[in-house]
Amino acid sequence: MIVKRPQGIAILFRETLPSLTILALWDLAVVVLFQVYHQEWMEQAALPISLMGSALAIFLGIRNNAAYARWWEGRSLWGVLTNNCRSFGRQVGSLLNGAPELATSMAAYPYLLAAALRGQEPDPTDIDRLLSPELKQRVFACSNRANALLYEIGLKVRSLSEKRGVDGALQSNVDRILSDLANAQGGLERICKTPLPVQYSILPNIATHLFCILLPLSAVQTLGWLTPLGSSIIGVLFQMLDRSGSNLQEPFSDTVHALPMKTIARTIETDLLQPLGLKPAPMPQPLRGVQP
Repeated sequence: MIVKRPQGIAILFRETLPSLTILALWDLAVVVLFQVYHQEWMEQAALPISLMGSALAIFLGIRNNAAYARWWEGRSLWGVLTNNCRSFGRQVGSLLNGAPELATSMAAYPYLLAAALRGQEPDPTDIDRLLSPELKQRVFACSNRANALLYEIGLKVRSLSEKRGVDGALQSNVDRILSDLANAQGGLERICKTPLPVQYSILPNIATHLFCILLPLSAVQTLGWLTPLGSSIIGVLFQMLDRSGSNLQEPFSDTVHALPMKTIARTIETDLLQPLGLKPAPMPQPLRGVQP
């Protein structure tokens, strides 16, 4: 996720530079055809293009609001997951006298979940330092590894509670936290596996490109040789709006615009291990304005 504005503006500019170059070349070609060769078919009215631009701006605004709502829901669910992991560490510490094996197992949970949401394999260094080889083998034998780890944690909580004579009502508090984690995971998986409808994901891109193609045909009558400047600036603004919505609609993708799931996972690990006197891995630092 982009966390520093100057670098973020540079990233957005680099992403739109190819489109800007193509638009400028097309605008220049239109000007040459109109000014030098006087093509009569290029004398198009300006009003239809203006109406199209207004409609496109509304369409992009609606799509971008939907994409941001999707991105923000993903961030909110990760916040719920973070809070419940902290509550789990506190409950386990007070009821089961620490139980560091439970804390380290829970610290591995967000790494497994983040990798699953991105369709990638988790970093072995994160998993090997937090899970025992036996537990890792059982968890990795399942297709939904994050859910399997929650199941193993639940079994371990019950086993330790019985050994240490923890009251069933107190144990149910820990079970409720595990249920809340499962619910948050289900919400994240729903976002991951349910893309935006085609009307929101493809049509805005097609409409934006069509508008950018037609725009200089209308502007050239008024701007003349300044058409590449004016038309390209307007066109690239629409391109940036379209690209922003496309980036936000996939909050778990491996891009600079996605949620900083590695940082969130490292925060959870730190909050779980430090109260037990264990040393967590160092927090990742922003790289060129992007928080991983």
